Amino acid sequence: MAAKPTRNPAAPSIYRPGLFNGKVAIVTGGGTGIGKSIAYELAFLGCTVVIASRNLERLQEAADKIQADVKAANPTSEGSVHAIACNIRSEEQVSNLVDETLTKFKRVDFLVNNAGGQFRSLLEDVSLKGWQAVMDTNLNGTFLMTKKVYHAYMKEHGGSIVNIIIVLDKGSPCLAHSAAARAGIESLSKSLSVEWASSGITLNCVAPGIILSSGVENYPSGAEMFEYAAEKATAAKRMGSVEEVSASVLYYLSPAGAYVTGDTMHVDGGWHLMGPLLDVPQHENNHPYGTSKL
Repeated sequence: MAAKPTRNPAAPSIYRPGLFNGKVAIVTGGGTGIGKSIAYELAFLGCTVVIASRNLERLQEAADKIQADVKAANPTSEGSVHAIACNIRSEEQVSNLVDETLTKFKRVDFLVNNAGGQFRSLLEDVSLKGWQAVMDTNLNGTFLMTKKVYHAYMKEHGGSIVNIIIVLDKGSPCLAHSAAARAGIESLSKSLSVEWASSGITLNCVAPGIILSSGVENYPSGAEMFEYAAEKATAAKRMGSVEEVSASVLYYLSPAGAYVTGDTMHVDGGWHLMGPLLDVPQHENNHPYGTSKL
C-alpha cells in the first residue's frame, strides 16, 4: 500500500541549526506538498517564512501546522511561518504580498517560486483557456513575483531566487503546455542570472521528478500510478521525497550555493536520463528521404 504523502515532522535537516537566522523568505505555494516542506526546513533553520497561496483559511492552517512541527522538532529555532493570501496571476496581489512582507519583516532574502499548476492532456485536446491558465499560473506568475521582489528589495540588497520547474530534458508528453511554461521559466532564470548578477542576486531552478507529495492525491489512482512510473522510468527505481527536494532548494539558498547561478538541479533519480513516459504506437508514417544506396 502506498505511503501517505507528507513530510515527516521529525525529519532532520542536513544543514546546521540556525543557518538562516535573521533571513526572510517568500515561498509561493507554501501550504502543501513540496512548498510546505521547503517552508518547514527554512523555518527549522531559523528563517522567517511567508507562505502564499489563494485560500487564506487553508494557508493559515498550514502555517500553524508547520510552526508547531518546527517547534516540536527544534524548540530553539528562531524560525517562524506566516500566511499571506495571494493569487500570483494578479499583479496587484503579488505587489501586496511583497509590500506586506517588507512592511512586517523589512527584508526579502529569498524567493522560492513554487506555486504552479498543470493537468495531464495531449496537446490536441488542450483549449486556449487551458493553455492560458497554465501559462498565467506558471510562467506569468513567476515573472510577476520575480520582478516585484527585484524592484522592491533585491536590486539594492541582493538575494537568491529558486524556481521550481519540471524535468524538461527529453520532452514532456501529455504535459506539453506545462513544459512550455516551465521551459520559459528556466530560460528566464538563466537570462536574469546574468542581467541581475551585479545586484548580488543568484537565480537557479530545481526540477523535481516523480515525488511522493500531496499532489499525487489529485489523481484517481493516487500514488500507485507514480510508484509504477518511478519503477519504470528512474535509475533510482523509486519515488523521491519532498525532503530531498527541499534540501536541494536550500543548497542554492545557503552560502554553499553562492557561486552557483543560472543552474538547474535535477532531483529526479535519473529520470532525465531515461526518457519520457509515453509509448509511441507502432506506425509507418515516417517516410525516408533517399534509398541509402552506395
